[in-house]
Amino acid sequence: MSSQQSVRSPGDFIREEIEARGWTQADLAQILGRPLPTVNRILQGKHAILPEMAIALGVAFGNGAELWMQRESAYRLSLASVPNDDAVRRRSRMFQLAPVKELQRRRWISDTDDPAELERELCQFLGIASIDDDPTIVVATRRSAGGDELTPQQTAWCCRARQLAGALKVAPFEPSRLDKCADDIRRLAAYPQEARKLATTFSNYGIRFVVVEPLQSSKIDGAAMWLSASEPVIAVSIRFDRIDAFWHTVAHEFMHIKFGDAVSIDTDLAGEDQVPSAAKSEIERRADQFASELLVPQAALDSFVTRVSPLYSKERIIQFAHRSRIHPGIIVGQLQYRGEVGYRANREMLVKVRDIVTTTAVTDGWGHSVEGI
Repeated sequence: MSSQQSVRSPGDFIREEIEARGWTQADLAQILGRPLPTVNRILQGKHAILPEMAIALGVAFGNGAELWMQRESAYRLSLASVPNDDAVRRRSRMFQLAPVKELQRRRWISDTDDPAELERELCQFLGIASIDDDPTIVVATRRSAGGDELTPQQTAWCCRARQLAGALKVAPFEPSRLDKCADDIRRLAAYPQEARKLATTFSNYGIRFVVVEPLQSSKIDGAAMWLSASEPVIAVSIRFDRIDAFWHTVAHEFMHIKFGDAVSIDTDLAGEDQVPSAAKSEIERRADQFASELLVPQAALDSFVTRVSPLYSKERIIQFAHRSRIHPGIIVGQLQYRGEVGYRANREMLVKVRDIVTTTAVTDGWGHSVEGI
């Protein structure tokens, strides 16, 4: 039975009401203060019952305006074209899986309105066989959002990073060489311009390194993932364009690779909302601790704090940085993280490195694109 046959017109109920009272249509029109043709069209279902009319009918019959609005809504819904529920569900699912419009704007998928083509593109991008599947990314991520699940924006960011990394050619990965790699990272962090050598350095050790501009609201800083058991990837967003945040992110993700971490989620690493290590998981605390130690020997920093606190002048920070053979901005960043200086202290030392890094690293964002990937 069709919906038109199963739902009665409000006009049918009005007829029953006036017949029960012995009224005519003309009587009802006079009671309502409406023209007879208007009442006649309502009885025939040709004119919708608007809120004002529903109130008048409710008063006239003593059964309330809500009843007449409900009957009108039910009747109009029954006349509406029945949509393809599965098509609507599938489109809804696609937009739940990923920020489709932003992916199209970034040219990660085609800018198409064809549902079937969009579904194929999205499944290929996310690495799933069907939109009913959930994307799976073996990834250790530094996040700003709480919880154990990646958001659609974060998942899409990781998928793009994985996609770019898969096209890179690097040397064979040998875990036994990672200590030497750590030494090289430490040397590069001493001078801003040396950041341009990072992609090549990682490549020489079999680590794929990519830079992907974050998606809106993703708040992701970086990720460590594996294309296979012997193909590690480090991806960064350079969300905070400052030397301390960049190198701590790199060192943190490197430690995930060094320790063979498969799945891990972290929170803010820089900025005023950064999360203390004590509030993180054991895996993340370990990565943070070793990353900090890699960049600045913590015993030396402890000694510096004991001797200088709270008088952290620019000159003293620079002198300590020179003795430690590291950039002063990284010292400032670690002092900020420890709460020894305010977040806005010595900002002039927190130099920008994004433009330096992206001159040599495979980059998607800030005007950089990778053709064919």
